[in-house]
Amino acid sequence: MKLMVINGPNLNMLGIREPEIYGSATYDDLTAMIKAEAEMLGAEVELYQSNHEGELVDIIQSAYGRIDGIVINPAAYTHTSVALLDAVKAVGIPTVEVHISDPDTREDFRRVSYIRSACVATIKGRGFEGYLEAMRLLVNNSRENNG
Repeated sequence: MKLMVINGPNLNMLGIREPEIYGSATYDDLTAMIKAEAEMLGAEVELYQSNHEGELVDIIQSAYGRIDGIVINPAAYTHTSVALLDAVKAVGIPTVEVHISDPDTREDFRRVSYIRSACVATIKGRGFEGYLEAMRLLVNNSRENNG
């Protein structure tokens, strides 16, 4: 199984940005956890992070025909980007929306997710573990659907 994990704006600043919300672990710590989990699951994983909406759209589109599942933390674009929603809908790849914090417990505007309607699940407020849960969900669903 081939997975793609996509992180949106400011997630490269993990460990620095609002540690009271996001913790003190870094983006490098997150990517190491994701790679280790992929290995345990017997999956290949591609990791991406961008602060640019168009680049994130290009990354999602590049998954078409070669990736079996997407884990995405759109970060601030969760609440603003119809383009990311449309990209996920266009590629038709099972996608799980992940958030390190729980946006529903934060500012009102963070309660709106444009991408959620195109996702098979949303995992929020579970820290870095949420990414691993999303990967397991995609792998397990693929195994169930493929015998």
